[in-house]
Amino acid sequence: MDNHRTDELAKILWDYNNLDQPLQKSDTILVMGSNDVRVAERGAELFLQGLAPYIIFSGNVGKLSEGAFDKTEAEYFADAAIRMGVPKDKIIVENRATNSGENVMFIKQLLEEKGLDFKRFIIVQKPYMGRRAYATFKQFWPDAYIFVTAPQISFEDYLNDLLSKNHIINTTVGDTQRVKRYAEKGFQIKQKMPKEVWSAYEELVRRGFTEHLLKE
Repeated sequence: MDNHRTDELAKILWDYNNLDQPLQKSDTILVMGSNDVRVAERGAELFLQGLAPYIIFSGNVGKLSEGAFDKTEAEYFADAAIRMGVPKDKIIVENRATNSGENVMFIKQLLEEKGLDFKRFIIVQKPYMGRRAYATFKQFWPDAYIFVTAPQISFEDYLNDLLSKNHIINTTVGDTQRVKRYAEKGFQIKQKMPKEVWSAYEELVRRGFTEHLLKE
C-alpha cells in the first residue's frame, strides 16, 4: 500500500471535518467529551483568554474512551481544566451523554434546570469530529449561535502514544460516513460534501480503513 497516498487521502477528510471557525465571545464554551484530553485543554485555554464566563464539559463514556480514564469524560476533562487554572465554580459538568445527540439534549436540559439562558456557544471537539459536532448541535438546537474549534494541531502532529495513525484514519473515515448517513437519518443537518472528499473516503474504505464504519 502507498502510505504517502493514504496520508494524502486522510488529510482530505481531516481538512473537511475540521471546522476551525473564527471565534467570538459567547455565553459558554462547550467541550465535547472524547478520548483526547487536548480537547479539554483547548477549551480551558479559550476560557482563560476570556472568550466566555462559563465552560461546560459533557460526556460519560463512549466507545472510543472506554477504559481510557478512571472517571467520566466530563469529570476527567473538568479536572484537567482546573489544573490549568479554570475556577471550579465556572465549570458545568454533564456526565450522562454517550453520543453527540445526547451531548446537546442533556446540556439543554441541564441549563434549563439551572435557569441559564445561553444562546451563544463555542464548541470544542477533536479536529476530525468538528463538522459532526456542528451538524448535530444545529439539528437539535437550531436557534443557537455556535462557533466550532479544535486543538490547534496538524494531522501530522496529532498522533501520539494513545492515538495511532491507524486509529485516527479509521475514525476519520467513520466520521465522514456519519456526516452523510446521520443527516439522512435526521440526526444532523445536511451539509455539502465535495466529490473529492467522498472519493477520498471511498478509496480509504477500499484500502481497509473500515473499523469505525456504520453497518449498512
